[in-house]
Formats: sequence, structure tokens, C-alpha cells
Amino acid sequence: MTPPPITEVVAAVLTRPDGRVLLAQRPPGKVYAGYWEFPGGKVEPGESLGESLARELHEELGIVVSRACRWITRVFEYPHATVRLNFFRVFEWQGEPHPREGQVFSWQLPDAVEVTPLLPANFPILKALSLPPLLGISHAESLGVDTFLARLDVALHNGLRLIQLRDKTLPQDTRLQLAQATVRRAHLHGARVLVNGSPELARAAGADGVHLDSAAAAALTARPDCVWLGVSCHDAAELAHAAAIGADFALLSPVLPTLTHPGAATLGWDRFAELAAASPIPVYGLGGLERHDVALAQSHGAHGVALLRGAWT
Repeated sequence: MTPPPITEVVAAVLTRPDGRVLLAQRPPGKVYAGYWEFPGGKVEPGESLGESLARELHEELGIVVSRACRWITRVFEYPHATVRLNFFRVFEWQGEPHPREGQVFSWQLPDAVEVTPLLPANFPILKALSLPPLLGISHAESLGVDTFLARLDVALHNGLRLIQLRDKTLPQDTRLQLAQATVRRAHLHGARVLVNGSPELARAAGADGVHLDSAAAAALTARPDCVWLGVSCHDAAELAHAAAIGADFALLSPVLPTLTHPGAATLGWDRFAELAAASPIPVYGLGGLERHDVALAQSHGAHGVALLRGAWT
């Protein structure tokens, strides 16, 4: 049986500095009329994805794109068609978006969308967009617990909103106490904490989810019972498996050389960009990066950067 043809589509996530994203309501006469989605449209023959994005946003919104970054790619099967949604984050544009094809627009916070109904393909996209661009990986084993918690307080005050609690060599009781202290501090600032390890440990700590290393993820065939799931990956196969078990995001490493693994093979930005663009889940770059590399990472398809030492200095 011949598989159905796939329609290539570009979808734009216009993001304002306050974090709100632009949603558009499909006009009468179209399939799923009245449903809300991200603006975009079909890729025309001979067009690159970037050219299609620029054309669609000018036709629909009357804007000229200044800075757009590839983000993720998801295939979705609707009853009437199978579409490959090539998502772009659009951070800068010229002109004020206005409806040129009869649409209704609304700026919405990804984790508090007030318009309904949404096209089904957009639910995981909005969840992904609620992830911040910076992820901090705990470093209490080297810093000491008290020093780490003091630096955590500073990082949270300065805006850190996503933490992976790693420190796997600490005694279990100490690690649980550290996780509980981290979660208490983080939740005061509206930040999320994912514990590296079991869902049981995450629940005992009151954490928001679980983070798995590549070996732990490889042993699973289904998503653990948790609200948020992150997975550490190093290649295309591991990224595909992370998506298959329902991960919400991945860390992809090492992007660049690191102090902890001198001489180790690295992905480099070109390979990282290939993998990130093909991924159906957001990818954080990890390895040899600093907090000022967020825009650079996003220009290569990353959602943001994950930092070990750099998050606590």
C-alpha cells in the first residue's frame, strides 16, 4: 500500500519579548474553520523553507521577517491530509502583524492559552514553548551542597527557570534532601525541576518531572509517569528514541569541546543544526557553551542552551 503523500508546511512561532506567541484563527471556508493555529502555509514547488516562511508571513500578516530560526519538525496525520510541519521561531520582524486574509489573531502565553479550539497538532508545541531558553544542570557534587544551594538562590533570582538535578553519586538520602531543597527554592520563583533518575525519586522530592540519560531512556519503550520528561542524547537514533517514548525535550551533546572531556569527538554546529531541525521535540545544546550563546544556539535550531558550571557562576 502506497503511503499517503506528505504536504510540506511552514509554521511560524512569532515570539514577543514578553513571551507571548501569535495564534491565528482559520477563516470560514477552510478545513477546520474556526480552529486556532500558528500562522504559515504550504511550501510551493521550488521554494526553500525559508523562502516559503517569508512569503507566507508577508501575505498573511504583512510583515517582513528579520530573524527566524529553524526549530522542530513534526509530522501530523489529519483525516484529510498528512502534513510535515516545519516550525520556525521568529524573533524579529518589520511591521506590525495585521490580518490580510480575513483571519483573527491573538497573542497568547504558551502555558496559559485562552483561545479555543486549538488544532490538535499544536498542543505539544505550546507545551514546548513554555520551556525557557536556559537550563541549569546541578553541580552540588563538586561545589558542595550548601554552596550549590546558595548559588541556586542567585541563579533563580537572576531568572533561571529550568533545572536538572543531576549529582548521581551523592548518597540517596543526601540526594533526596538536596532535591527537596532545590524544588522548594525553585517553586518560589515559578521554576521547574527535573530529577535525573526514577519517577519515584522525583515524586518524593515534589519535582516537576524526570530527566533520563541515554542508557536509561534506551531501556524504555514508553513514557514514564511524569508531567515533564527530558532525555540526554548524542546522535540521531537517540533523539528519535527520545521522541518515540514521549520526551518533552532533549539535551544534545557535546556541541563543542569541553573541559571535562578534552579531545572527545564533538558534533559541531553544522551537525547539531541538522539533528535539531529534524527533531520533533525541542533540543537544548550542551557542551562548551555559555549563557551568552543562546542566540547562537537558536540560530542553529536549538531551543536554548544547557549549562553545568556556567549556570552557577
